[in-house]
Amino acid sequence: MVFPNIDPVFLRLGPLEFRWYGLMYICGFVSAYFIILSGVKRKGLPLNKDQVADIIFTVALGVILGGRIGYILFYNLSYYLSHPLKLFAVWEGGMSFHGGLIGATLASLYYIRKHKLAFYPLADIGFLAGPVGLGFGRIGNFINGELYGRVTDVPWGVVFPSGGPLPRHPSQLYEAFLEGPVMFTVLYLVSRNVKKDGVVVWSFIALYGLFRFLVEFVREPDEQIGFLFGGLSMGQMLSFPMFLLGAAMVIRRYRRG
Repeated sequence: MVFPNIDPVFLRLGPLEFRWYGLMYICGFVSAYFIILSGVKRKGLPLNKDQVADIIFTVALGVILGGRIGYILFYNLSYYLSHPLKLFAVWEGGMSFHGGLIGATLASLYYIRKHKLAFYPLADIGFLAGPVGLGFGRIGNFINGELYGRVTDVPWGVVFPSGGPLPRHPSQLYEAFLEGPVMFTVLYLVSRNVKKDGVVVWSFIALYGLFRFLVEFVREPDEQIGFLFGGLSMGQMLSFPMFLLGAAMVIRRYRRG
C-alpha cells in the first residue's frame, strides 16, 4: 500500500497554516471537556462548566510543556544542547507521551490542590478521557507519515514517504486502535462497574504501558537512539515500568477497604 497523499496542512490563510496534527490535539481536548463534564455531573462533583474548562486548559498546558520537555530529555538531549534555539521549534515535531503524562499529572495536582478537591474522583474522570486524545494523536502521526513501523511483508504494509521504498507496519494505526477505542472501552466498563476510586487511573497507566510495549516490537525505534538493553526501544524501557506500576496499584486499590 502506498501512503495516501495527505497534505499535513488542511487550511492555509495567507501566512498562517493549520495542520491536521494540531487539529487532532484540539479534537482530543474538546472531547475531554465533554467527557469530564459528563463524569462530573454523574459523580456529583462540585464543579461547573467554567471550572471544567479551566481544568482542560491547565491540563493542556501540562501536556504540551511536559510532552516537549520529555521528548528533549528522553529522546534527543544532545541535539537540543547543541541547538538550544530548537527547544522552541515545536512546529518541527518532537513530543513525548511519557513527558506529556507527567506534565498533565502535575498540572492536575496543581489545580486540585489549589481548589482543595479530592484527587482520585476527579482523576478517574480525567483519565477516562485520555484514550480519546491518544487515538486522535496517533491518527495525526499517521497523517504526518511519522513514527512508522519496521519493514514488513504483511499485506497492509504501507510505504511511507520518509521510510524508504519498502513497506512498513502502520504502527500509528495499531496504537490509535489500542490506545483509543480499546482502552476507552475497558476504562469505561471499569468506571461503571468498579466503585473504588483510583482504579481507572491506574488501569490507564497499566493498559497504556502494556499496549505501547507490545506495539514497539513492530515500531521503528528512534534513529538517534536505536535499540537499548536486550534489543528494547526507549519507548519500551519507559512503558514496561508503567505496566508493572499500574497493575500493582490496581491490585492495591482493589484490596483497600
